[in-house]
Amino acid sequence: MENWNSNIVLLVTMGILLAAMVLAFVRLIRGPSVHDRIVAFDLLASIIMGFIITYSILVHQALLFDVAIVISLVSFIGTVAISTYLKIK
Repeated sequence: MENWNSNIVLLVTMGILLAAMVLAFVRLIRGPSVHDRIVAFDLLASIIMGFIITYSILVHQALLFDVAIVISLVSFIGTVAISTYLKIK
């Protein structure tokens, strides 16, 4: 019974993350400025990490945590690089 309840919680979490992803994607497309788009892109990367971690808990696969860490590092470096480029320009 406990496993069934945790699966429902994880599926609800994935639904909420999906709704957040749709809203962030809308901000990425419609964002009035480049800065809004950068923040939305960074938020999308964070939401994708949440999906990966939630899925890894659902399927009991700890190896996927490493994928989330790599996405986190690449997202951070990309955000810093784009922000630095816009600051220089």
